[in-house]
Amino acid sequence: MLPSIPVLAEYGISPTHGFLPDTLPLTRLPDPYYNKWEAIAANLQALILSRRLRGVIDRLPVLSTIGLEHDAEWRRAYSLLGFMAHGYIWGGDSPSDRLPASISVPLLEISEHLEVPPVATYAAVCLWNFKPLFVDEDIDNLENLATLNTYTGALDESWFYLVSVAIEARGAPIIPLMLTAIAAARHGDSAAVTRCLRTFAERLTDLTNILQRMHESCDPTIFYHRIRPFLAGSKNMAEAGLPNGVIYEDGSGTEEYRQYSGGSNAQSSLIQFFDIILGIEHRPTGESRDPSSDTDRGRAANRHNFIMEMRRYMPGPHARFLNDVSNVANIREYVESHHSDKQLCLAYDACLAMLSAFRDKHIAIVTRYIINPSKQVRARSRSRSPEVTRNKLNLAVASRKNKENQKGTGGTALIPFLKQARDETGEPAVEEWTRRFMKRKMQTEGRNDFFLGKTLQDDVSLTEDVEIKGLAGSWTMDDEIGGICQY
Repeated sequence: MLPSIPVLAEYGISPTHGFLPDTLPLTRLPDPYYNKWEAIAANLQALILSRRLRGVIDRLPVLSTIGLEHDAEWRRAYSLLGFMAHGYIWGGDSPSDRLPASISVPLLEISEHLEVPPVATYAAVCLWNFKPLFVDEDIDNLENLATLNTYTGALDESWFYLVSVAIEARGAPIIPLMLTAIAAARHGDSAAVTRCLRTFAERLTDLTNILQRMHESCDPTIFYHRIRPFLAGSKNMAEAGLPNGVIYEDGSGTEEYRQYSGGSNAQSSLIQFFDIILGIEHRPTGESRDPSSDTDRGRAANRHNFIMEMRRYMPGPHARFLNDVSNVANIREYVESHHSDKQLCLAYDACLAMLSAFRDKHIAIVTRYIINPSKQVRARSRSRSPEVTRNKLNLAVASRKNKENQKGTGGTALIPFLKQARDETGEPAVEEWTRRFMKRKMQTEGRNDFFLGKTLQDDVSLTEDVEIKGLAGSWTMDDEIGGICQY
């Protein structure tokens, strides 16, 4: 007997808003008991700028979570404490490896309730951190969105989060649509599957158009040096000043260091849903596909440690939804078994092509916002000692490492991973012409960067051994290290 197709309501997923909450995020906790949290969040930028945040949090009492009732309140509290925690850790001249009980105790309780790690995840800074300017207008429109919390107060930071929110909102209808496609495939309704795939492909084009608007209001220099440092976690961050991670104080005196990745778009359930639905398999970076064997089909995600690791940073129900969808996904197999249906195959291949184009745009954004600035930092820091560089730039630092140290820190190959993920997107294509089209040479460094109007070769060599700190932890641009990051 076939497993049941997941019911969205059972996972807290909205048929209209997708992984965004069906009820809009609260702009403030209703219980005055939590006014101290709200006051700190409202003044977070000034407290960070004046270097007074740590003192204020150190004097903050440990508040109970007993006053949190509805899910929206728990999510609001999680976002507040996540921002305060990262502000405390990274908002000084050097990072703090201890998080006081006033933050850590309620954050750990709330994280357990929501089934998320006690850090500022993608859910904390994007999914549960927005409001519409006009409630009667759609939330997939960037011009109708605003953030609730930021570290810097900069438009650039808000825009960075809101682009992801708009993508989540615009992509939300794809979720029930493709569950319908799974049901149609079970009943052999090729016409219905084709219609669903065509709509999916069109909506993917919309997501790419939103993604490439990042440059409109988010400056790469501001992002890299002012925003990105606060998004970092405590995992693989020795070079940034956290060799062991962070201690979450609880008053017991027996606390141990914890290590977590920071916020990353790789924690978006929506993108992983697309891959699962289309039957796209991602392998560890550098591992080639064996075209002669199908024995591993459906197991690629389980072998790809990063994909499964990032599910731990998603809200628990969302991660379970992805696991359950993977047990019923049948679109790729259905299309392959109906190879003679040209309209069906064309619609499926169009989805692969559009998702590949989305990832291609993302590579260009990573190049402009992370790779190029990191190269510039390295060039400026060559005359400084590593300690001086670290003190001056905190996380916005890149350094050359030998092979042994790279593997010891568990670094990941950023650009090689992103390119491989993009190329793997086209592998299931049914039609030979589609496979040839998507196997064309699509290297970012071989064409004009769509933001900068120049080639990447002017700024950075992708084969150069460069380690980059921040966002989702630590990465090395080295094909031999195994990969991760982002979409």
